[in-house]
Amino acid sequence: MKIAFFSWEYPPFLVGGLGIYTLNMTKKFVEKGNEVYVFTMNFNFKEFEERDGIKIYRPFYPDSSQAVSIFANSDILSWGENIKLFSDIFNYNLFSANKFMEIQKKEKFDVIAIHDWISAFSGLILKKTKIPIVFHLHSVEEVRNFPGSETLKKLEREMAKEADKIITVSEAMKEFVTSIGYDKEKISVCWNGTDPELLDPKKVNPEIVEKLREKYKIKDEKIVFFIGRLTWFKGIFNLVKAMPLVLKEFPKTKLIMVGIGEDKATKELIKSLGLERNVILVNKWLKDEEKIAHFALADVCVFPSINEPFGIVASEAMAMEKPVVVGASGVSGFKEQVVPAGEGRTGVHVDGNRPEDIAWGIKEVLKNPEEAEKWGKNGRKLVLQKFTFDLAATKTLSIYESLTK
Repeated sequence: MKIAFFSWEYPPFLVGGLGIYTLNMTKKFVEKGNEVYVFTMNFNFKEFEERDGIKIYRPFYPDSSQAVSIFANSDILSWGENIKLFSDIFNYNLFSANKFMEIQKKEKFDVIAIHDWISAFSGLILKKTKIPIVFHLHSVEEVRNFPGSETLKKLEREMAKEADKIITVSEAMKEFVTSIGYDKEKISVCWNGTDPELLDPKKVNPEIVEKLREKYKIKDEKIVFFIGRLTWFKGIFNLVKAMPLVLKEFPKTKLIMVGIGEDKATKELIKSLGLERNVILVNKWLKDEEKIAHFALADVCVFPSINEPFGIVASEAMAMEKPVVVGASGVSGFKEQVVPAGEGRTGVHVDGNRPEDIAWGIKEVLKNPEEAEKWGKNGRKLVLQKFTFDLAATKTLSIYESLTK
């Protein structure tokens, strides 16, 4: 198949799980004999390159934020200085759709894959081509930013209505969007994956881990690890608030938080609680080798999201044989990923809205190190059975192929 893949995130630009997903899935598609064209946003990178057999287009677009602010509705105007981002997103879609049409004259595409609202403009424009369109819902506005933007909700619903197929990342996500009016008959569930060959505890570089110990001044402390976007719905503020409760019982504990986002607010909270010695904030995106070393360093990985349709980071931690504490409130794919009890237990479910519950989950792991080690090993087994990118790609391609017959 010839697949057009529209995603605002694509390496070297990465801010979250969507970028990891798009990189790995497009590679797998090519490995399985397909042609892939990626249309992504241009953050001062090459307008075109071919990497790993994938053709990557990043059309140049001008700054039209001043013009957009003239006709934008009050909802979009409320973005304030971020209206430039909206302008860039809109232009990315227009210029990418135009580039697609240019290529389509020579190369006949079989499927168009649209990822989240940021690429939905392209999907609506390209509907007229009559090429099958698959709308990948990694999240929706009601989950990301409740009550959220009415404009973005309308955009997502319109794209869902026009799409030939919708793919959600979890049963929880399917159940939620069905409850708010999405067409259940169009929806298929395909869990996200991870790369257990890359994320393998047997392949850890001990020298890098030791350097991290020196860098963070770790002696005999227990390490709690979070990696992800630094934003409220990832539960980061409640995680910081949980630490004083953890430290009462386990005073030799450090929390390492890695990610990009609301670092200023996070730093202020850490300072206000007097946790500067026990909470380390790393405001950057880690390369694979660094990320693997951080996982290796951890005693427990914590992802206390308020809502999380699917958490790739939890699968990554489990692939590294780490016990996980995850937020299981709201729309939570974590409940499908992490087993909280029984022989195959892999971690703990908590309410990401409650610092005391997050603290309980962390302590549950720290006070049972032998059991926690078993949970970690169970986690890797589960990833190999259910949550690899190879499995995700195979199922996704079968859905695409069903639309071409």
